[in-house]
Amino acid sequence: MGYIPDYFCSYLQSSLSIIIFIFTIIKACLRSQFIEIPTKLHNLPPGPKPWPIVGNLPEMLANKPAPQWIHKMMEEMNTEIACIRLGNVHVIPVTSPAIAREFLRKHDATFASRPKTMATEAISSGYLTTAVTPFGEQWKKMKKIFVNELFSPLKHQWLQDKRNEEADNLVFYVFNKSKNLNHDDHGYVNVRTAARHYCSNVMRKLVFNTRYFGKGCKDGAPGFEEVEYVDAIFTLLSGPSTLARTGSSWNVTNPQEPAQEQAGNQAPTTAPTPPELVLGGVDNPSNAAEWAIAEMIDQPDLLERATEELDNVVGKQRMVQESDIPKLNYVKACAREAFRLHPITPFNPPHVAMDETTVGHYLIPKGSHVLLSKQGLGRNPRVWNNEPNKFKPERHLKSDGSVVVLAEQDLKLMSFSTGRRVCPAVMLGTTMTVMLLARLLHGFTWSAPPNISNINHHAPLVAVAKPRLAPELYIPTKT
Repeated sequence: MGYIPDYFCSYLQSSLSIIIFIFTIIKACLRSQFIEIPTKLHNLPPGPKPWPIVGNLPEMLANKPAPQWIHKMMEEMNTEIACIRLGNVHVIPVTSPAIAREFLRKHDATFASRPKTMATEAISSGYLTTAVTPFGEQWKKMKKIFVNELFSPLKHQWLQDKRNEEADNLVFYVFNKSKNLNHDDHGYVNVRTAARHYCSNVMRKLVFNTRYFGKGCKDGAPGFEEVEYVDAIFTLLSGPSTLARTGSSWNVTNPQEPAQEQAGNQAPTTAPTPPELVLGGVDNPSNAAEWAIAEMIDQPDLLERATEELDNVVGKQRMVQESDIPKLNYVKACAREAFRLHPITPFNPPHVAMDETTVGHYLIPKGSHVLLSKQGLGRNPRVWNNEPNKFKPERHLKSDGSVVVLAEQDLKLMSFSTGRRVCPAVMLGTTMTVMLLARLLHGFTWSAPPNISNINHHAPLVAVAKPRLAPELYIPTKT
């Protein structure tokens, strides 16, 4: 043999070491596919076979959007509970109300925590709030404050005037848009804009005692600052990682001091500023109202039935008020149907298992992330067997005529959840949703723009609104 240079020997040695390392990894991966799994792990819910180390991340990344892939996978496997492994975390999606009740009622104490992530830590200012904060003393303390101080029945009654001002501002804004039928915008109303800014106005009024951060507009429309504010809120809601990258939480410039109670008792000296307090009150009510009106425009007989109920209960000599809500069963049924059919997000925030337990005869390992599918619960054909994909508000009406409520304790649809992690502002959320929808239906007739036969449900709802009450009723007493 001839002479082999030292550098070439070193190269061969390094290459051989790399080849041996790769071969060892491949061998370990292949072995892990056939290694005997402990007996109890065979009891995991059904799901796609995970890859070593990464789990089902490759499938999820290759089949975007992930919620669509999850629902399709569960449908193909004919299961209402599944197990997807992402890295070393078991993700448990659920589409069955019965199984969902096991998680949030029978085993509620076990699944009362939340996962820790960079995004949730940032949005909660270091887990100082409630919605995304893991189970513990801080969460217990904040929940007590939210339930007893911020969203109590007494506080709800005390702040009614603030909510009334924004309900008046809503119809004032839509009325002014509707008068421009012959102008450039043709009198079209962007219902998404109106609904989102109504909800945002209510929350700002309750938290900061102000409608506008800037000058606002005389016609009730949002100003530049409010448009940016709401756009930022929905950017956060659609992708919380944007907040995580900033490494900061909300800072609102120059908020006014909170209002003083009219009865003479002093209000709290500081307004609460967890961003989630503002975020949580904007998306659900606005989304439900927009979808309800879009569906009702497609089915004019539903619009007619809703306005008939409003005229019978309220009349045409005044605007609908919060005191009318108990009697507006059909309007509330429309809101429930929007929650059922068109949830704002595919899944609810994850519930983390604090201990290993068994649900639905399946093992749920400690640390699992349980995702209740809003879409799967609301469209489950075993529960909603009468045209589950069709908007039919009458399915929520009681045969005995009893009062319809938006909360759903049996989890046949997802509105405000249940158990320890139930939304603490159910009363406020219900009031905002019903008043938003009722004011829009009572004050205006709605139709699709000319030459449009079907509403585009993938875009913001833009529709023609025509006032149906006396003009003076649209002018707020306080602007």
